[in-house]
Amino acid sequence: MVKDRTIWWVRHGPTHAKTMVGWSDLPADLSDRDGLARLSDALPVNVPVMSSDLIRTRATAEAVRGARALLPPDPALREMHFGAWELKAHAEIEAEDPERIRAFWETPGEVRPPGGESWNDLGARVSEAVEALLETHGRLIVVAHFGVILSELQRILGWSGDQTFAQRIDPLSLTQIDYAPRPPRGPADQSPSVMAEATKRRFGLSQFRPRLWP
Repeated sequence: MVKDRTIWWVRHGPTHAKTMVGWSDLPADLSDRDGLARLSDALPVNVPVMSSDLIRTRATAEAVRGARALLPPDPALREMHFGAWELKAHAEIEAEDPERIRAFWETPGEVRPPGGESWNDLGARVSEAVEALLETHGRLIVVAHFGVILSELQRILGWSGDQTFAQRIDPLSLTQIDYAPRPPRGPADQSPSVMAEATKRRFGLSQFRPRLWP
C-alpha cells in the first residue's frame, strides 16, 4: 500500500474564453514564461507529472515539467462536460434555459446541462480516478481544470455548493492536497472523515493545503 499520498494540483494556463469550456479542446495561453518558471520551481523535483487528455492541460504539463517524468494523460481528469451549453456564453444560456442554468449554479448537485454532466457526476468521476492514481503512484503533480480541482477540495473539506463555487482557482495556480493513508477496509466500509482546515498562501501562486483523514 502506498503511504505517502499527495497531489500537487495545477490549473492549466488561461484560454481567455468567455464561454462554458468543458470538453472542447481549446489551447492554453502559455506566454507567461516567468510565471511558468516560478510554478515549476515551486513543484517537488522527483515527482512525476500527468494531466487530463485535453491540449490545454497537456501543453501546460509540458511547460512546467522540467526534468520530471511525464505520465500518460487520463481522460477521467477532464473538465465538466457542459453538453449543449458547451462554448456558449452565460447570457445566451440564460436566455434559452433560464430555470436550469440558475438551478445549476444555485443548487449544484444533480442538475445537468442537456447532454452533459452534473456536479455530482463530475465529482464521482474525478474521485474514482484520483483514488486509483494515489494507490498506484502515491505522489503526483496533476495538471487539470477548475472544476476538477474544486470537486476534490469539496470532497476533502466537506464544503457546501455555495462554499465551493465561492473559491478561486486561478490559471497556473498550485493547490496541494495531502491525502492520509487509507487503512485496510473492513466489511462495514465507511466514508472518510474530514479535517476541514486549510490555509491559503500566495507567493505569486495560490496554495491550498487541506488534508483528508481516513
